[in-house]
Amino acid sequence: MYLNIPTWLTLSRIIVTPFFVLVFYLPFHWCPLVCSLIFFTAAITDWFDGFLARRWRQITNFGTFLDPVADKIMVVIALILIAEYFHVWWITLPTVVIVIREIIISALRGWLAELNSCFRISVSCIAKVKTVILMLALIVLLWHPHVWIVNIGVIILYLAMLLTFWSMFQYLNAACFNLFKIR
Repeated sequence: MYLNIPTWLTLSRIIVTPFFVLVFYLPFHWCPLVCSLIFFTAAITDWFDGFLARRWRQITNFGTFLDPVADKIMVVIALILIAEYFHVWWITLPTVVIVIREIIISALRGWLAELNSCFRISVSCIAKVKTVILMLALIVLLWHPHVWIVNIGVIILYLAMLLTFWSMFQYLNAACFNLFKIR
C-alpha cells in the first residue's frame, strides 16, 4: 500500500492525539496553550489533507477510510478531556450528544455500505461547517485561559451541537431516501 502525503497528514492526526492528551495533563501553566496549539495544528491537517488529495488527485480508498476515523479519534478524545476538566453538566451534555451522533453516523455509513457497496453518504456542507465550529470550540476549551473565553467556547460548543443535530438529520434523510431507491 502506497502512503502519499495526504494520507501521512491524516495519520499524523492519530499520532499526535496521545501527545495533546499528555500535554493536557502536565502540571505547567503553559500546558493548556500548548495542548490547544497541538490540537489546532492537527485540526488544520484535516482541511489540508483533503485539499491536497483532491488537488494532486491522490484520493485513495485507505485515505477515504482513515480521514473520518482520525477526525473522530481526535475530536472524541478532546471532548472527553474538556468534559472531565470542567466536570459540569453543561459541558458533558453537548459532549455526549456529539459523540452519540458520531457513533450513529458511523454505524449508518457501515450499514448502508453493507446493503449496497456503491451507496455512500457524501459529507454535507452543514457537516463541514459543524466540524470547523466544533474544532474551534475544542481549541478554545482546551486552552481555557479566562472565564470569558471559556464562555465563548461553551457557546460555540452549543452551536456545534445544534449543527450536529442538523447534519445528523440530513444524513438520516439521505439514507432513508436512498434506501427506498435501492428497494
